[in-house]
Amino acid sequence: MKITFMSDTYTVEELKVPHLHDRTYCIFDLEGTGINPTAESETQFGAMYYKKGESLDSSFSSLVHASKPIPEAVAKLTGISNEDMIQAPSFAEAYHTFLEFIGDKVLVTQAGYEYDLPILKRHCDMYGLSMLTNPVLDTKAMFTYIHPKISDVISTDFLIHYYDLDPEGIHRHNALADCSVIARIFEHVLNEYQELALDYFTADAEHAMKRFVIPEMYLTA
Repeated sequence: MKITFMSDTYTVEELKVPHLHDRTYCIFDLEGTGINPTAESETQFGAMYYKKGESLDSSFSSLVHASKPIPEAVAKLTGISNEDMIQAPSFAEAYHTFLEFIGDKVLVTQAGYEYDLPILKRHCDMYGLSMLTNPVLDTKAMFTYIHPKISDVISTDFLIHYYDLDPEGIHRHNALADCSVIARIFEHVLNEYQELALDYFTADAEHAMKRFVIPEMYLTA
């Protein structure tokens, strides 16, 4: 898979996932010390298995020892504190356990092409580890491909409102809890693909996604 970033958009190529509706996926999400993937440190892995129309009880969650302090505002948002980092496993330990959990499944993220994958790749490079090679679907990209006339940034909040989901009682910005939100979004996206008689996702350079805007405070940190 090839991701090409422009100033305010990005494209994805060299990805094709067939048989969308009858496979078991692994949904994953990462938390970090901030939202700039070029500068921040991971703090948590979350992942869960998902199959359309079925209830699967298999999940994974692990803190990750951050390489920089967690800002107070981020700690309040995620519920992950600097004190939690004292006993947290190293990135290498958490990453290897994460790889064991995901196996060879197709992965699913939300806005992962611009955050989760870049920050994960940077950490793998930092610690001399091989980046995962699983195919990765992004609900943001899948939605954009079938709704080309919608010009909004396809954020998690946008999709929650678009599909009229009720996130009450779900701890947002906790990696595993966010996986459950992504699962609900993914189910709606798959339903739309099924209505359009699409049983595959093929990425191409003709479809550009609008990037989220990183606040100035993270760019200058």
